[in-house]
Amino acid sequence: MPNLGDEFPDFAAETTNGPIKFHEWLGGKWAILFSHPADYTPVCTTELGVVAKLVPEFEKRGVKVIALSCDSVEDHHGWVKDIQNYSDNSGSWPYPIISDPKRDLAVKFGMLDPAEKDAKGLPLTARVVFIIGPDRKLKLSILYPATTGRNFDEILRVVDSLKLTAEKKVATPANWKHGERCMVLPSVKQEDTGKLFPKGVEVVSVPSGKQYMRFTPQPE
Repeated sequence: MPNLGDEFPDFAAETTNGPIKFHEWLGGKWAILFSHPADYTPVCTTELGVVAKLVPEFEKRGVKVIALSCDSVEDHHGWVKDIQNYSDNSGSWPYPIISDPKRDLAVKFGMLDPAEKDAKGLPLTARVVFIIGPDRKLKLSILYPATTGRNFDEILRVVDSLKLTAEKKVATPANWKHGERCMVLPSVKQEDTGKLFPKGVEVVSVPSGKQYMRFTPQPE
């Protein structure tokens, strides 16, 4: 599996939107690559349907979405009809699904779940989430087992945090949501906070007396 901060490897693949080269498809934007165990499986069907409905939210954030499943493009197209029917989502399918029938990409990116196997006894692809920045570097990875569906509201929250903290000298605390106050990075000197954070900084006192719990309204 790629490490955080590494450039995400380029690859060529067939998708429901035709062949792609991954770096070319990225086009200097934020992107999410999320993998699935197999087509025509129940949890995956719920997940892809949810993401299809959330595409406008990802687009508002300038984030592209692409899925991967270890079946053929032909199977993907048939499966999409089931997904749309289940999720009550008609019209054109809004994002590509990569075909990985030989599991080449699943192996390359450490996506396999050894505890879950298909009818042939082969390990299924786990539910991996990779978030890649405009610099092509891996910003976040989350690995779920095949049996546990993802919370895509959490993934939207993480995208908001990643984009904010990439641009401003802040971090986001536990359970943070867009619009809530942030924390000033420890690397920011106290004398510089007035210039960097014109909305003010609140220092919360702690028994150690160290002034590291510094909060500020979310920067614009």
